[in-house]
Amino acid sequence: MTRQRVSHNLLATGPVRKTFLSRAVATAVIASAVSVPAWSQTLEEVIVTATKRSESVQDVPLAITALSGNFINQVNMNDIKDLVAFTPGVTGNSQDSFIDAISVRGIRTQDFGVGGDPSSAFFKNDLYEGRNGSAVTSLYDIERAEILRGPQGFLFGRNSIGGAFSVHTKRAETGTDISGYVELDIAERERRAIEGAINIPFGDHFAYRLAGYYSTEDGFADNKFPGSDDLIEHDKWALRWSTLYEKERLSVRTEVEYEDREQSGSVYRAVDRGDIWDAFDTALGGVELRGSDEDIDSDLTGGDNDDATILTLGLHVDYDFEFATLSSNTGYKDHDYYYNEDYDGTPLDINNYGQDQTGDYFQQELRLTSNTDGPLSWYAGASYYKETIDTKFSFSGREDFFCQYYGYYYNYGATFSGCADLYAYYGSPFSSSEDGRLVETGRIKGDYSGWATYVNVDYFITESFDIELGLRYTEDKKDFSIFVPTPESDLGPYWAYGFSTAEFISDSETWDDLTMRVLAKWRPTDNRMFFASYTEGFKSGGFGSFNLANNAEGEPAVGNVGIVQSDGFTPNIFDPETVDSWELGYKDSLFDGRANVDLTAFYYEYEDLQVVTFDGGASLVKNVGQVEAWGVEGSITGRLTDNFDLYLAAGYLDSEATELQAICGLEDPDGCEGSSLFWAPEWSAAAVLNANFPVSGGAITGSLEISYEDERGGGWENLSVTKIDSYAESNLRIAFESDDNWFLEAYVENLTDEFSWDGQNNNGGILPAQFFGPKRPRTIGLRLGATWN
Repeated sequence: MTRQRVSHNLLATGPVRKTFLSRAVATAVIASAVSVPAWSQTLEEVIVTATKRSESVQDVPLAITALSGNFINQVNMNDIKDLVAFTPGVTGNSQDSFIDAISVRGIRTQDFGVGGDPSSAFFKNDLYEGRNGSAVTSLYDIERAEILRGPQGFLFGRNSIGGAFSVHTKRAETGTDISGYVELDIAERERRAIEGAINIPFGDHFAYRLAGYYSTEDGFADNKFPGSDDLIEHDKWALRWSTLYEKERLSVRTEVEYEDREQSGSVYRAVDRGDIWDAFDTALGGVELRGSDEDIDSDLTGGDNDDATILTLGLHVDYDFEFATLSSNTGYKDHDYYYNEDYDGTPLDINNYGQDQTGDYFQQELRLTSNTDGPLSWYAGASYYKETIDTKFSFSGREDFFCQYYGYYYNYGATFSGCADLYAYYGSPFSSSEDGRLVETGRIKGDYSGWATYVNVDYFITESFDIELGLRYTEDKKDFSIFVPTPESDLGPYWAYGFSTAEFISDSETWDDLTMRVLAKWRPTDNRMFFASYTEGFKSGGFGSFNLANNAEGEPAVGNVGIVQSDGFTPNIFDPETVDSWELGYKDSLFDGRANVDLTAFYYEYEDLQVVTFDGGASLVKNVGQVEAWGVEGSITGRLTDNFDLYLAAGYLDSEATELQAICGLEDPDGCEGSSLFWAPEWSAAAVLNANFPVSGGAITGSLEISYEDERGGGWENLSVTKIDSYAESNLRIAFESDDNWFLEAYVENLTDEFSWDGQNNNGGILPAQFFGPKRPRTIGLRLGATWN
């Protein structure tokens, strides 16, 4: 996306620059900021609303990173997951609409079905964004983003066991002239992006704002499969209409947002070395991957889609009763999602995965926040949600490939030419399906609801020391049904599911929990704060989307066809996850306000991880293992000179997982004990250097951005062939910003043309290990923009 260079409501007397680092990296822009001279010698106060009160981020006793809309625009963030790059302790960005790879301090979602809940929660304008296919939306006309690390149960309507991403779009503004902006971005691979907004006030009490965004770019991943185009392209557009009514004690805000997204599904390349590949290669008579280790060679028989239409409606009402403010947040979200990928990452038609999903989500939150002076402050709230989801999964591949591999696997290395050869070996005939493919499908219908209530009390024992206590009760109910029809193939439900049903198999379950948080803050000076906290995190149980639980006799569903409810098989239920988290924090303003420091140390115990395992072919979600982890996160925002600002952030994570026998792929099931959370690097870091040099008629500005992740991957088995090397990406931007409120910028993203992957999977059986998500290469582009008021 393009970035907004100059605010629509700036004074017209000079080139007031909003992207200097004190706000660009951590701020919610407030009206009083426009009167402060740009590039002043001290850092401006940073205001956020993470705790449901407007306060300086330096006074918030949380591990929080706040990024302004200007900064998000400046560094050309594409969608909400790009916030990862500049947030210490948060990793796992990917170039699709899945959020299961997002890791906050190592805690992530490990089930890609639709019967559970994400470990990281995404919010926009205080409304929950949902799951894969609906949570990821474009970043345009953004006010700020706040990323909170650690379990969150006292700040949002939905709780989150890992952390929360909270994005706030620009609001309509009353009492001003008509104002707006427009920006254009042109770059390599036919990239074209345009973004703009207009704010129209009607007197002092009502205004509306209309914002729009469009972006298109051709693919950059070279697919060596004959006749294929380059992959990882996108074409998307979005509109948002916001209104604001304010009078005396009442404030009413609304949003209507629609987004249409068409882009590539995840892109994979199999790892063509190691024991898993050797068995795969031998069984299938020799498989050659074209191109280098950085290229793709995928048949894409099932298609290449990551397409969504997403509608969001929001209503926010605040009323000041003097002693407290009552807030109501009401939201509705509807989405349609269509997804296809070539999961095996080879030129063979082995596993093409598809997901066709529709869903809607309603939410209501009421919150009362105290306004009175004195040592006691508090807020209390209650929330309710209702979600319906209808998802069709598909897994498809050539019948002969399954027969070749599993004939080799189960017959001590014997090789077969296909299913006819294998069946003849067993003395049985085989009739191929009409197109020679095994297509296994399943359908999930979910009706989920829940409610929660929470209260948080803060009491100042002295003027500099206070203690907070928070309690939250959560109850979630899931009505879940699964239908797996018998495939039209002599193989039957051979591979993906291993069973079939003649009707929907249904079950219902409710989970509840009472969690708490205790927090202490000490402010020895006005600018310095120390805090310590203990927080309990909870993530409800759910249902696996690809298997059934054993019947009363302990028999598995795998191997059965035409199952009905009366047969005694029920959907695969898994239990909640829990985490106990401790934090120590320090925040300070140093050198007469020229630098802000934020440091946090944490330790947590994470139990009953909801993990996908494999049971005779079908995937099963179980509660497996426990994790102990500790780490340190920190950031420094500083003004170096009159012309340079610097932002540095880093995170370190040390983790140890045990009781992994059920998911360990080694011959010795105890061989994975003590493994780290392999998807989360030990070190992650980011740096931004901003420059501003006034010249006649404006200013020459620039920025250099660097993000870094340490080595990761290898799976629980710590395989060397699936390790992802450490990686650093840098971006360079140089611009002229005119006093007449326009700018022209040249940029180079991925300046040194570094290559890496988003992630990896060890897999096994007929699925070789693979890497996924090649990084975008060096990209050169231009931006042009203007504002008016």
